[in-house]
Amino acid sequence: MDFKTTYQQYQQKVENAIDAIMPAADTRPASVHKAMRYSLQAGGKRIRPVLLQAAHAMFPSRHDPMPACVALECLHTYSLIHDDLPCMDDSDLRRGRPTCHMEFGEDIALLAGDALLTWALWLLAEKYQHDPATAVGLVRDLGDASGSEKLIGGQVEDLQAEKEEPNAERLDFIHRNKTGALITSSLTMGIRLTDAPAETVEVMREIGYHVGMAFQIVDDILDATADAETLGKPVGADVENNKSTYPALYGLEASRAKAHEHSEAAIKACEGLGGNNAFLISLIREMEKRVN
Repeated sequence: MDFKTTYQQYQQKVENAIDAIMPAADTRPASVHKAMRYSLQAGGKRIRPVLLQAAHAMFPSRHDPMPACVALECLHTYSLIHDDLPCMDDSDLRRGRPTCHMEFGEDIALLAGDALLTWALWLLAEKYQHDPATAVGLVRDLGDASGSEKLIGGQVEDLQAEKEEPNAERLDFIHRNKTGALITSSLTMGIRLTDAPAETVEVMREIGYHVGMAFQIVDDILDATADAETLGKPVGADVENNKSTYPALYGLEASRAKAHEHSEAAIKACEGLGGNNAFLISLIREMEKRVN
């Protein structure tokens, strides 16, 4: 298996599917559809839909994973648009270019994020309606991951933590939910689209927890150590905003060790699951070593 080639193939499938499935930029009202596509097609590593495809490839399947990949990326992109707003992280750079609100204004950016969120759930219901049980499972996974107790809940606690001293319990909650929940749903959605036994969803949930934690810890480390050009977004914002991070609480070396522990736990669980798991295991290792 050539990991790099496979990853690039998965990425390209996502790009093609986004272009084919999303409303055209000139769909009325054009202002919001242009903004949706601007942020959705800004590039990026597409880690979440690649994770979904990696899980989907582990076992035989009758379902096309691409609508689920697009829905997942819509949901993720909505969260980035809103995170970047002046009332949140107030970022002017995302994936190496101006953020949505810098390009289209705060009002259209806010509405573009709302539209991506609602469109993601519609897309799952629409494209998998021929298999209602699968459609319900996918909507449940994505809706649960993005709700008030997980993605949004993590964001709320992240904002509140800026006014307080970092503590381990809150930091775990933030990382497990703000970032980890959507990564977990990437894997559970992918496995739901296969013919694997139902109990594999719970194993994927465990893998997703560890992958998500490792991913966010590495993200914290990169914010403290990388440069803006490499990262494609402003660096040092965590320190500037007094955000709760692993380096702030544990230091860089201990943070790297914790990221490695989570990665190894995910790999061990993945090996136990069996199937065509080689790419997913390689992906988990590469995510730990990433530089942006």
